[in-house]
Amino acid sequence: MCKVCMPINNEAASADQFADQLLDMLNQGAMSLMVSIGHRTGLFDCMAELSTTGHEQIAAHAGLEPRYVKEWLAAMVTGGIVKYQPEQQAYELPKTHAALLTRNAAPDNIAVFAQYISILGQVEDKIVDCFRNGGGVAYEHYPRFHKVMAEDSGQTVLAGLNDYILPLIKPVIPQLETGISVLDVGCGKAKVLLYLASRYPQSQFTGYELSADALAEASEQAEKMALKNIQFIQRDLTDFESTAEIEQFDLVTAFDAIHDQAAPQSVLNGIYKTLKHNGTFLMQDIRASSHLENNLQHPIAPLLYTLSTMHCMTVSLAQDGEGLGTMWGEELAVKMLQTAGFNEIEINQLDHDFQNNFYVMQKKEH
Repeated sequence: MCKVCMPINNEAASADQFADQLLDMLNQGAMSLMVSIGHRTGLFDCMAELSTTGHEQIAAHAGLEPRYVKEWLAAMVTGGIVKYQPEQQAYELPKTHAALLTRNAAPDNIAVFAQYISILGQVEDKIVDCFRNGGGVAYEHYPRFHKVMAEDSGQTVLAGLNDYILPLIKPVIPQLETGISVLDVGCGKAKVLLYLASRYPQSQFTGYELSADALAEASEQAEKMALKNIQFIQRDLTDFESTAEIEQFDLVTAFDAIHDQAAPQSVLNGIYKTLKHNGTFLMQDIRASSHLENNLQHPIAPLLYTLSTMHCMTVSLAQDGEGLGTMWGEELAVKMLQTAGFNEIEINQLDHDFQNNFYVMQKKEH
């Protein structure tokens, strides 16, 4: 083969390879929607309880329409998630797959995250308009986002709270038992705060959240649990630096809440201001670099940058905010924490949670 022809052939091979990559992208994107449906309808949970069986039996067990279940199963089979025996027209969810797709598999249930794809797709038209005209898409346009975030938090934060996260602030635990004042910033549906309030009845817990719907559900749950040591306040934290109560709380937590604030530096400054002397701030946020080139090998970088474009960045911009985005990164996080006044910052990475850093710091005299 002549050398002149080789670049042309190499270019053609590269084009074919890229075409295959794009086709795979389309298939996997479609499967994300089907996995989301499998999670929301409970189909994965039902199949994990059954042996190899037909679609009508699966539908009956799940309480769903057989025709829809049959078509969904076809997607699962061709997508390599469910096994199919054509002679018996029977389907099986392998145990190794169930270990990553069922509610019993938490915190390893990846099906929870698939829900983000369909949620983000609902605002695509609005995001395209922002590309053309600027601005952002406000929280109220994401009706299921807080529900999915609560599930996400339940797997990564709540599931590891006792064994992994609370030990990071071990000196604070005896204080929680005897009674201190705790604030959770951006508490959402407050699953973590509700758990802490029930476990440490001598302490007082406060949750700040912008979403009225999320707070209504959190308050309802607190009432069901008969908790008297917890309160929820709807609060826009944009001006928290100037409105924060001085030295009000012994412990402040922020779980995946800082990067999508309109004014994140003001929030961090306010947190420092509202902490008592020697008080502790525990912040969980995305484990990534502030520099794109350092994220090329990140296992879910495309997903996180997409979440940023379609939610975290844009909800901040909708409030005329900074729009830090999901991938603001460790370097910028440290710089902003130092600006707020935290000089000694401990960064922890936990085995059960590959996607987050856990920052621990105390308020010290300068």
